[in-house]
Amino acid sequence: MRGTTAPVSDAGRMAITGGAVMVAATLTNGLAYLVPMLGARHLTAADLGAMATVQALVAIAGVAGAGLQTAVAVHRARHPHAPTARVTMSTAAVTAGVLIAAIPLIVTSLHLPVEVVALLVGMTLPVVLAARWLGELQGDQRFLRLALGMGVLAIGRYGGVIGGLALGAGLVGSLLTGLVCCYVALPIVRLVAGPAAPMTDTPPAEGRAAGGSTLGLRQVVTASSATLAMLVASYADLILARQLLTPEESGAYSVGTVLTKGALWAPQVVTVLALPRMARQDGRTRRAAWAVVGACGAALVIGSALAGGLAFRLAGGQDYAALGRYAPFFAATGAFYALAFVLINAQIASGARWPSVPLWVAAGGLVFVAVFVAPHTFAGIMWTATATAAAAALALAIVVRVTAPRRSPSAGPAPLPVGPPDLAGRVS
Repeated sequence: MRGTTAPVSDAGRMAITGGAVMVAATLTNGLAYLVPMLGARHLTAADLGAMATVQALVAIAGVAGAGLQTAVAVHRARHPHAPTARVTMSTAAVTAGVLIAAIPLIVTSLHLPVEVVALLVGMTLPVVLAARWLGELQGDQRFLRLALGMGVLAIGRYGGVIGGLALGAGLVGSLLTGLVCCYVALPIVRLVAGPAAPMTDTPPAEGRAAGGSTLGLRQVVTASSATLAMLVASYADLILARQLLTPEESGAYSVGTVLTKGALWAPQVVTVLALPRMARQDGRTRRAAWAVVGACGAALVIGSALAGGLAFRLAGGQDYAALGRYAPFFAATGAFYALAFVLINAQIASGARWPSVPLWVAAGGLVFVAVFVAPHTFAGIMWTATATAAAAALALAIVVRVTAPRRSPSAGPAPLPVGPPDLAGRVS
């Protein structure tokens, strides 16, 4: 019968595309972790510190690229085939201008050689430029190509540096190799994305008729601010532990935050897949994403409670296995932030102007309570971080609930604009 040869179900296609994006994200994180591991074996202590600082600065500057990708994805989901060249060049120009203006401050305050900082600026720009095509692929729901583009960019960002370190090229030589690989990867990502949109921000006639609009820097800044807020909020307790605890306690706390980051980033593929449909005001997708991420978080918390000693031993070694009783609280912190991440992306998708405010308030509250209220102990900072993450997730849930568009029960699901749904992630 014909029905027996039907295409793979939507659930199966989503599993395939979600798995591909997860592999690409895992590759990116794995290569990023490999850089300091090789650096510790091939660089002097001073150069290793400089390499770690450069990697941190690239991650911070890369927030502009993450914001651009999110903004482009949301815009393309609403306005298929909308051009994004102008906002990409504007974002890259602003990012480059800020970094160039900050070179003297970075050199003097962080004690980095000027040539290293110049390479930092050069490595940041292709990451921002590539975000345009990744955002288009995400917004068009071409997830298999998105995974391929993410993998190519990850190899470009980190592969050259890893190769340089392995060959003994030193700090500057490794960064220079990484710079070259970044720019080699850029046209490959462009090729993966397929034909470019017109190099103009004037929507076609049918786009105007459908209510097309122009993507501007405001949307990029909004999305970038949300990404930065998530980074600040999720890393604030680690920085506070460094300042308020003894070196031994701070080191132990840093092992616990490995569990936090795992619980935070492990389910983020769900947000990547859900964002385009949330941009089309699909409330069912938003609720499903929140439920899936919540279930993943609950599973990780339960697993940490049952095998906390093993979790700490895997994260930091046998010396930290005795801290296993704290594992579920670190996992819960990451799980709450993962829920907050879904909700803040739902706010971005709905066009909210200041979706990151609850997270910035939460980060400020975490600092105040940890410094002036909570005891300066391992447990004191841990409990403060967990409570802050829970409060941030609850606040964002309330905001999303209050601001969600209301539809009549008889109206049916929200209409989707004409465009490529392609949940199967087809590569054609």
